[in-house]
Amino acid sequence: MGAVTSSRAVRLRAAVRRVPRALYEELWAAPADRVPRMEEPNAPVWRPVFLVLLVITAVGVLVIRTFELTPFGTSIGGLALLVAVAQSVVLVAGMIRPVGAWWAATALAFMAALVTVASVPPVHPTYPGPVSAYPTPFAGAALQGGALFLLALRVRPRRAVAALAISLAPALFVALRTPPLPHVTPAVAVLVFATSLVLGSALRSLRLARKDLVVQSELTADERARRTLLEERNRIARELHDVVAHHMSVISIQAQVAPHLVEHPTEELRENLTGIRENALEALAELRRVLGVLRSEDAPAQSTRHAPQPGLDGIDGLLATVRSAGLAASLSTTGAPRPLSPGVELSAYRIVQEALSNVMRHAPGARADVVIGHRPAGLTVRVVNSPPDRPAAHSPGIRHGLLGMRERAAMLGGELATGPTPDGGWEVTAILPTSTETTEDAP
Repeated sequence: MGAVTSSRAVRLRAAVRRVPRALYEELWAAPADRVPRMEEPNAPVWRPVFLVLLVITAVGVLVIRTFELTPFGTSIGGLALLVAVAQSVVLVAGMIRPVGAWWAATALAFMAALVTVASVPPVHPTYPGPVSAYPTPFAGAALQGGALFLLALRVRPRRAVAALAISLAPALFVALRTPPLPHVTPAVAVLVFATSLVLGSALRSLRLARKDLVVQSELTADERARRTLLEERNRIARELHDVVAHHMSVISIQAQVAPHLVEHPTEELRENLTGIRENALEALAELRRVLGVLRSEDAPAQSTRHAPQPGLDGIDGLLATVRSAGLAASLSTTGAPRPLSPGVELSAYRIVQEALSNVMRHAPGARADVVIGHRPAGLTVRVVNSPPDRPAAHSPGIRHGLLGMRERAAMLGGELATGPTPDGGWEVTAILPTSTETTEDAP
């Protein structure tokens, strides 16, 4: 039994020795929450207004606190005025340095408690006098509660609770050294300080929750944009696979048929054509093996996947579809049309399709003009819509379609430019090279 008691005593002494270190780490060394500066985008807009209100409140409480610390029947003393001014200044300083301001407010509260005790008139044993003759520290409790509130706004609740326990020491000291007053009791100080702590901690939790929500929303938006971009790249890769597979199949068939078109083919010709056919089949098999993983379980049906990919000749049908949906659209062509590669025609078709979809989604009632320009070094696709005659039925959100159009242009080494027009509409212009020239060489 004695060993158990000794062990408990050792643990108790160790815990007592750790108290100063714990108080130092919790209420001094550990930093408070950082408040964004006014020039930062997430800075609280209410901070200047709150600072002005805090200064006005501190000045008003300063006057009341000065009279609280003034001895009865005497004029305002310099010590009372100095302590009142210091407590009011410390309250305002809590906006910038809440931990240091709270320590200063606690030290000044002890000093004010000494001034209060010194100002209490001596109590006669037979006639203690009316209780109204004693000072009532309403303003002192408000100043200490304000410092505690500003501290709870910027530190964890555990640190704020420790500060609350220390803040009650001056009030208890005054309560023990002065006669009990019917309207000022230690319970009032506990209520004021506890309310300040709860309110400050609740507002801090709300601020952190909103901050986490903003961060999560930004991450979600970034992830959504990234996922959309990957999906569009997968779609482009699947379409590119179909186009390349078609051409490789044609090469293989032509290499197989070519010897029969020559009357007396030589053995070297047969061997070369056989090698071409074998290389084409190997390349086709490797292409399907590598890019086949892009076909997900929800890929289109087999008949749809092997359907011919759309090109420039499908834009008329696309415009007919959007006209039936209520969009006024026109098509014009400039330059001399010439045969283009399937990849260029497919990209041009998809860009026009996505641009018209954006017009119907974000510019209801607008008119769209599609211009296809044939140039020596490339193909120009331009889709311009007029301003909408009514607001969109939903929020525009992130223009994910622009990511896909930009990827299609970049795949061919081209460029995409989008932006508003002077009359309030929107324009999409894509330059798709049709040769090995770069876009800088294209007119």
